[in-house]
Amino acid sequence: MALIAASVTITTAASGTGTTTRYWDCCKPSCAWNDLDQLGIESAVTSCDINDNPLSDTTSTSGCESGGTAYMCSGQSPWAVSNDLAYGFAAVSASSPACCQCYQLTFTSTSIAGKKMIVQATNTGSDVGSTQFDIAMPGGGFGIFDGCTNEWGATSEVWGAQYGGSSTNTCPQFPSELQPGCGFRWDWFGGADNPTVEWEEVACPSAITAKSGCVRKGDTPVGPSASSSTKVGSSSSAPAAVVAASSNAAPESAASSLVVPEVSLSPLASSASVSVPTVSTFHTTFAIQTASASSATDHTSELASTQAGTTTAAESIASTQPSDEAGDDDTCEP
Repeated sequence: MALIAASVTITTAASGTGTTTRYWDCCKPSCAWNDLDQLGIESAVTSCDINDNPLSDTTSTSGCESGGTAYMCSGQSPWAVSNDLAYGFAAVSASSPACCQCYQLTFTSTSIAGKKMIVQATNTGSDVGSTQFDIAMPGGGFGIFDGCTNEWGATSEVWGAQYGGSSTNTCPQFPSELQPGCGFRWDWFGGADNPTVEWEEVACPSAITAKSGCVRKGDTPVGPSASSSTKVGSSSSAPAAVVAASSNAAPESAASSLVVPEVSLSPLASSASVSVPTVSTFHTTFAIQTASASSATDHTSELASTQAGTTTAAESIASTQPSDEAGDDDTCEP
């Protein structure tokens, strides 16, 4: 009787419920530094100079520090893909950062309930809760730091309050590079104020990573990327990317939250092993005994979706409710 070992990779995507806020402080994003291994990314998030041109030097000091030259690029503004789907970027908690991880947010309150938005984590904030997404939106308020006054000559009459930004649509008075992202708040986003969400980790659309320049180690972006004629950092809209397969509705049981993308046959493993490289995935290798090696076949199956409350990263994240004045901290050092 021949023994065949099958290596099965089982992935559970973290998910849960949370809240959102908004910000735009113009500072260099926390995930734009060059500590790639520490941040778990292939390349740093693109930052721009004071004229909104992409910088190649990831060591440039944030424009929110004295003498700093690096700022957030206008291209990291949100945009609508369809009436019910949008892409963008967000700051997440500095206590559990996952630079350049993408999350699908399904809004569960306000006038945009039911709409979905995929955001990539490009920034962190010490004042951002563990299940809070501080969505980058020009005119959404500076938060703790302000690089916009230096970069764009921002005034409170146009840019609004430190937290939350303008209470009316002042976007026509914004710099032209920021007007599309500012208008997103009053158009697709419906002027919603801090809607609640159901969230889950998903594969990043290529259209998002083309704008940020950042991909997590081991991840592969999905769908078409932004037009090759669109510079990184540009605020021009990109073609719609397909939604990741893992973005289906949450299942009714924990068992259905498993995605089994690959089964490969190899010589018998000496022992079973389990490793946990990240908070959101686990890999199990085990041996399968068969009657004949020649009758062994490869199988690939996929059970897409996730569920909050299963024994995944979602369970290890404490539910933290932000205040209405939560804003991005923009950690200037990695």
